[in-house]
Amino acid sequence: MSDNKQTVVDIKTGKVEGYYQDNLYVFKGIPYAAPPLGDLRWMPPQPVKPWDGIRPAKEFGPIAPQNPMVGGPIVHVEQAQDEDCLFLNIWTAGLDDKKRPVMVWIHGGAFTIGSGSDPMYDNPSLAARGDIVLVTINYRLGMLGFLNLKEVTGGKITATGNEGLLDQVAAFKWVKENIAAFGGDPANVTVFGESAGGMSIGCLLAMPAAKGYFHKGILESGVGSTAAPLENAVTVAKNFLKTLGIDGGDVKALRALTVPQLLDVEMKLRTGVAGPGEASKITVTTPVIDGETIPDIPTMVVRQGAVKDVPLLIGTNLEEWKLFAMMQPDIGKIDDAEVARRLGIFIAAENVPGLMEAYRKARERRGALTSPAELLTAIQTDLMFRMPALQLVEAQRDNNQLTYNYLFTWKSPVMGGIMGACHALEIGFVFGGYDAMFCGSGPDADKLSECIQDAWLAFARTGDPSCESIGKWPVYGNNRTAMILGKPCSVEEALYEDERRAWEKWKPKYYPMP
Repeated sequence: MSDNKQTVVDIKTGKVEGYYQDNLYVFKGIPYAAPPLGDLRWMPPQPVKPWDGIRPAKEFGPIAPQNPMVGGPIVHVEQAQDEDCLFLNIWTAGLDDKKRPVMVWIHGGAFTIGSGSDPMYDNPSLAARGDIVLVTINYRLGMLGFLNLKEVTGGKITATGNEGLLDQVAAFKWVKENIAAFGGDPANVTVFGESAGGMSIGCLLAMPAAKGYFHKGILESGVGSTAAPLENAVTVAKNFLKTLGIDGGDVKALRALTVPQLLDVEMKLRTGVAGPGEASKITVTTPVIDGETIPDIPTMVVRQGAVKDVPLLIGTNLEEWKLFAMMQPDIGKIDDAEVARRLGIFIAAENVPGLMEAYRKARERRGALTSPAELLTAIQTDLMFRMPALQLVEAQRDNNQLTYNYLFTWKSPVMGGIMGACHALEIGFVFGGYDAMFCGSGPDADKLSECIQDAWLAFARTGDPSCESIGKWPVYGNNRTAMILGKPCSVEEALYEDERRAWEKWKPKYYPMP
């Protein structure tokens, strides 16, 4: 760390001091909203109070309270937690008036874990390579960020269950008001995120409160399809109160709950609804289609033209579900009957055999494995990730907007390749911090990261991911053109078309297919 350059910046609420390292100016732990404590718990984010003097911005702020996620190959480093968690971090090549493109990262973690300061993102590679301003943010998670209490408290607590998303909107408002002081262009902001981060963006596209704050979007392995109907969110809230033994009208008792109590009840609820082979569900709280903050099913809102002026780059990983399958010790022992039973939770039981047979035949034609476990992970991957992503791609395509699609096929070397091209694997290549154990290494990995970074940066700069390293990246269009991100990168049309067509006949229960 070096302080031989001027690293004090004057922003709307006061002065902050960062540091200069690896040819970048770095600022960490800047508050973008008031601490959501006391009476502000479960409330929309409020403005930061100005401060006197110079506020240090050299260390990450506390992250949102969360339970650890165990059982998978991704290890999250322990960080200080606090309800006072609404901080953002900035990496920039210059504190000048150059008006660099701004990229704002929304972290994933099933709306339950994660932070903007995770070591995966604390890497100067992307910002330095692209001469951009990179911003990462925290937002409230779990029972503090996505619990609808409005109905069960009779409006005494007005939480819609979208407070974590409103935190993200507050961060974008902060960026619009302050990013020019960090060498960024508030008129050229790209939001990008993975998993719950991509799902957040899918919801932000539908939210009136977010309109105009970003100008392009990159959604990795997630769109807004996980937003819950209001009645589902009310059921979660009722179970929350029942588990605690608190009456909905007792606002004082709710406000008095400690963070450990909230984390404990969150884990109890996750464990209580766990399915076969699961120690607990990944999450019980997601964004809520409350009719106001999120007016309707997010992809349907996009289809109606809510963001027809926003170019989108959307994609998924080939074997997303293999990450989650690793958290289920019995996955290798299941048979076809158990696959059908598990899929019947999401798909009408009479449609499951046809869908399974369609996938089995498609995989046999390609010489792919067709064991029950492989069938389940392939169908779950498409159910939860690829099909909803293609819905959003096609919704925006039909609005005559430039829309790009990718399929990430690079396989993890973990345990002899058993993880495949699993969920979250692409993150290391995006940020340049890919590790040999989980992501792999060598010239091919270096080339893939170069291609992905350059494409993401080109898209942030111009709205088109075409670049010298990856070549021409066509729009999705009517030919369903996509970029394969793997070894090597290549352009293909109508990827895995047999599987996609199968979903036109055998639709899931809980979101509409076109």
